[in-house]
Amino acid sequence: MKFVKSMFSRRTFVALAAASMLAGAFQPGPAAAADTTIPIIVKDTTSFYWQIVLAGARKAGKDLGVNVPELGAQAETDVNGQISILENAVAGNPAAVVISPTEAKALGKPIDEAAKKVKIIGIDSSADSKAFTSFLTTDNKVGGQVAADGLAAAIGAANGGKVEGKVAIITALPGAGSLEQRREGFLEQVKAKYPGLTVIADKYADGQATTGLNIATDLITANPDLKGIFASNLIMAQGVGQAIAENNLSGKVGLIGFDSDEKLIKFLNDGVISGLVVQDPYRMGYDGIKTALAASKGEKVETFVDTGANLVTKENMKEPKIDALLNPKLD
Repeated sequence: MKFVKSMFSRRTFVALAAASMLAGAFQPGPAAAADTTIPIIVKDTTSFYWQIVLAGARKAGKDLGVNVPELGAQAETDVNGQISILENAVAGNPAAVVISPTEAKALGKPIDEAAKKVKIIGIDSSADSKAFTSFLTTDNKVGGQVAADGLAAAIGAANGGKVEGKVAIITALPGAGSLEQRREGFLEQVKAKYPGLTVIADKYADGQATTGLNIATDLITANPDLKGIFASNLIMAQGVGQAIAENNLSGKVGLIGFDSDEKLIKFLNDGVISGLVVQDPYRMGYDGIKTALAASKGEKVETFVDTGANLVTKENMKEPKIDALLNPKLD
């Protein structure tokens, strides 16, 4: 038995699991025979961010009478798992597929192949493919620029109006389209608008909060005059926030994160985090399904939709618009 189990690769296991999940979704039944099926494939079904995306997709399914299988790999680093899930989803002959590619280069050809059979709607992160019928995302380059502005403001507030000193950026993973765009936007904005700031570190992590914690701790130790850090996603912000808290540097080292959950909101309230660039993942999920349904019917859809990015600070977090982004409904 052990020998048989060892014959199965992780990709095979994920493929079988996805096929099992999809079998029920695509099998016609008395109550759902006329349902249109549009699977949504996210990077990771466990994180708060992707749960919000799925909640939006779920609500769209209810509103529009669409069957929406919720699929995803075990972690954002599981590229092969996501490819297998996509292949199995397409094999089920859905009306369309909504996907957030885990890694831009690796998902390019699989999406090209999938698009030969079904409309593909991209959300959140892009891929090296021109086969998307529509793509809905935060303009992540603008999001990086917003982060740079937020970090500069935090540094100025902590240093008598002087926007100068050493800063760093920690990107969660190499090769992810959205993260690379945030990085590019941040670096370009710092160079163009804030000559007093010097980027002394441009680090990549492995998607784990502990790695973000360790990188930030090393940066703080090596640069006691460090003024600020931009952590490019939720997991990195968790790790870097922990490093700042453990080193008693709240308010001394500015930190701008990306996205939000309960831990990051607490960090914001406690002054550990200076600001969060918050997207609208609920809208990505909802409008992703809505757009996919329209495309499947041959209706004209926008090829690119910017779902927006907002800088959240302790001062504006109670405003109705911001509060709705921080506290979305997950039912």
